[in-house]
Amino acid sequence: MMDINYELYKVFYHVASTLNFSEASKQLFISQSAVSQSIKTLEKKLDQTLFIRSTKRVQLTPEGEILLRHIEPAMNLIRRGEAQLMDAASTGGQIRIGASDTICRYFLVPYLKKFHQDFPNAHLKVINQTSIKCVELLETGQVDLIVVNYPNKYLSNVSSIKKIQKFHDVFIANHSFDYLKEKKLSYQELSKYPILMLDKQSTTSEFLHRLFQQHHLDLVPEIELTSNDLLIDLARIGLGIAFIPDYCLSRQSEDLFVVETEESLPERELVIAYNEQVPLSNAAVEFLNYFN
Repeated sequence: MMDINYELYKVFYHVASTLNFSEASKQLFISQSAVSQSIKTLEKKLDQTLFIRSTKRVQLTPEGEILLRHIEPAMNLIRRGEAQLMDAASTGGQIRIGASDTICRYFLVPYLKKFHQDFPNAHLKVINQTSIKCVELLETGQVDLIVVNYPNKYLSNVSSIKKIQKFHDVFIANHSFDYLKEKKLSYQELSKYPILMLDKQSTTSEFLHRLFQQHHLDLVPEIELTSNDLLIDLARIGLGIAFIPDYCLSRQSEDLFVVETEESLPERELVIAYNEQVPLSNAAVEFLNYFN
């Protein structure tokens, strides 16, 4: 095993994260020349070139990218350990949650409110990302737990998954599609209408595309967005038929209706995922207890 000082890896992490030697020196409170010397020392010890340097930019080499993928989770784990030690000495605690905008707004808010009331001194941080990106946040140690849609193929390496709520997806439209109210459309018939849906960086998009493929149909959406709320807004003004989780409907007005389908849409679930190999803070444990 190589005997490499932790400080060298720390300097590498800050340079790799910022791709800027000057910015890294500010974050580390050391001189830029000290940063450069540390990187040179690390490269010499590893016998690898980690950065490509030019007058205008700095970028990682393939070897540098490999090292960063391992160093970043380690740095986050160290920070997490430090935070938990501080939590133990205080009356509060810290919890970092990853979830999509939709899940936060339509599902998590009551639980976040209850947690804040029960533990007013705890520090609560919520990071909004897609369900796919949330898994990455968990794997790199940037959050303690995530609340995401399931099935989710990206969860295959996550050690603990707790199912918390079942839901169905629905197609919704406004009054300009009233002639569909008494009908049940096949997926083939649906594909002829303008479909509004989340973009391909979401599990919901993967779910619907896979569903259509199972029926030997190509799904070509009219509009793809990153927000279910925007999809609802566009459905409300008649731009097409939006595909959203049914739990988003509770806050919507009566000018929208559910377009029925011949084939029943498969059930999905909301799950909480966390890494049981890493100790959870007391705050995170208390939050998980809401879902027992």
